[in-house]
Amino acid sequence: MRILALIMSVLFTANIYAVDKIVMLNDAKEIKLAYSDIEKLGGKIIKELPLINAVVVRFNDYVKDNDIYTLGYVKKVEDDLYIKWIEETTLPELPSVESVRKNIEERNYDYSINKPSFSTDKLTDEELNEIPWGVKRVNSYKAWDWTTGKNVKVGVIDTGIDYNHPDLKANYAGGYNAIDSSKTPLDDNGHGTHVAGTIAAVKDLKGVVGVAPDVKLYAVKVLDSGGSGSYSAVIDGIQWAVNNKMDVINMSLGSRYGNDSLKAAIDAAYKSGVVVVCAAGNDGGAVNYPAKYPGAIAVSALDSSDKIASFSSRGPEIAFIAPGVNIYSTWMEGKYRSASGTSMASPHVAGLSALVIGLGVKGPDAVKQVLIKSATKLPNLKDTEQGNGVIDASKFYDIVSGH
Repeated sequence: MRILALIMSVLFTANIYAVDKIVMLNDAKEIKLAYSDIEKLGGKIIKELPLINAVVVRFNDYVKDNDIYTLGYVKKVEDDLYIKWIEETTLPELPSVESVRKNIEERNYDYSINKPSFSTDKLTDEELNEIPWGVKRVNSYKAWDWTTGKNVKVGVIDTGIDYNHPDLKANYAGGYNAIDSSKTPLDDNGHGTHVAGTIAAVKDLKGVVGVAPDVKLYAVKVLDSGGSGSYSAVIDGIQWAVNNKMDVINMSLGSRYGNDSLKAAIDAAYKSGVVVVCAAGNDGGAVNYPAKYPGAIAVSALDSSDKIASFSSRGPEIAFIAPGVNIYSTWMEGKYRSASGTSMASPHVAGLSALVIGLGVKGPDAVKQVLIKSATKLPNLKDTEQGNGVIDASKFYDIVSGH
C-alpha cells in the first residue's frame, strides 16, 4: 500500500505544472496590495504591467480562474499564451523598372518658405536608386524638404533591431528587451530590422533609405528568434513605449485571437498620445489583432500594380493600404533583403506618421486626419481592402500649413 501511495504521489506531482496568467485588477486596486493575496493562492508574480493595472502570475495548474476571481478586485484573468506573431510571405515577382519609375513625378518647391535640407525635385540616378519602390509609391521623398521626421521617436515593437547596421546605426537611440531585460534588443530574426529600415534607414546614397530618414529609432524586442512571444511581453513592450514617450509605435505582428489585456494596452497607448500602427495580417481573412482594435491604424498590403496582395487581411477596420510586396530593406549583419507581408506595409504608414509629426502635428487623431486627407482611394479596390486608400506624403505640407 505504501509503495502504491508513493507511486500515486509521484504521478500526481508529475502532472502539476506552472501556468502563467495575466491578472487584470480593478482600477482602484493598487498592484502592490495584491501581492499577499496572490501568494496565498500559491501564485508568484513574475511581472507587473501597471499600464493596464495588471500582473503576470505563475500558478500551479490546479489553481483555476474561478479561484483567482474570488479575490474580488480581479477584473479579468487570461492565459498568457506564447504564440507565433509573425509570418513572412514571399512572392516571386519583383517590381519592374517601369512600374517603379512611373511613380516618380517632378514637383516644383517654393524654397522661400523654408530652406530645404536637400533638394528632391531633381533627384540624381544615384539618389533614386537608394529609394525602394514602396517609399517612392507613397511619395515620401517629396515631403523631405519640409520634414524628415527629425527627433520624432519611433518604437519598433518586434524581434529587435540590428542597431549596428550601417543604414540604421545613426538613427538608433536605444530600446528594451521585454523577453529578457538584462539583454539588449538585438535582432536575432531579421524581421524587426527589415521593418526598421523601411521606417528609418538613413539617406547616405548607400543601401536603402526609409520613409522618415531622420527619426529617433527605438528597438522594442518582444518576439524571439522564431517570431513567437507571449501576450505579456507584447504588452510590456507597449508599456515601455508609453513610459518612454514614443510618438509612434509600429507593430508588424498579429494574431487571429485578441484578449482584453492586449486591447487595454492599445487603448492606453492611444490615450497617452502614441500613434499605433499595425499590420493587418497575412491570412487573407479578417483583420488580425491588435490591428483590429479601434486605437490602432490597420494597414493592408499593396503590390506594385496597385492591387491588394492576395495574402493581405481585409475588413472594415482597414485604415490605409501601403506597399507590402517585394519590399527591399535592411537585414541582419549589415545585409539587405526583399520581403512581403502586411508587416512590410505597416512601417510605411508608421514612417509617414513620423513625417506628419515632424511638421508639428500632435496626437494620434490629428495625425490620422492628415493621413486621411492626403490619401487617395484606388478605383479597383473595395473600402474593406484599402480603407482611405494610399497616402501621398507630397500633400502633407499643404494640408498642415493650410495652403
